[in-house]
Amino acid sequence: MLKRSILVALFVLFGNLTNADAQPMRDATRGELLYSTHCIACHSTQVHWRDKKLVTNWTSLRTEVGRWQKSAGLGWGDDDVAAVTRYLNALYYHYPTTD
Repeated sequence: MLKRSILVALFVLFGNLTNADAQPMRDATRGELLYSTHCIACHSTQVHWRDKKLVTNWTSLRTEVGRWQKSAGLGWGDDDVAAVTRYLNALYYHYPTTD
C-alpha cells in the first residue's frame, strides 16, 4: 500500500512538472474568428502571396476586406472590417497601419 501511494505521489508530482513548461492558450482575436468563420473556406495562404495581388498597403488591404465582406453579404460594420484587416496584416502583410 505504501509503495502504491509513493508511486501515485511521484506520478502526480512529475505530471505537474511537465505541465509547468506549457504555454497558456491564447484567446483568438475577433478578426481571426471572423476570418476563420467566413473567409478561410475560399482563401488559403496562397491567396495572400500570389503574384497579381491587389493588396499593396494598409489602405488597399482594408478596402479588399470591405469589398469581399460586402460581396459575401456578411454585413460587417467598420469595427469588424478593421479587426479582420488587423488580423491579416499581422499574419501575412506587415504593412504600417494608418488607423
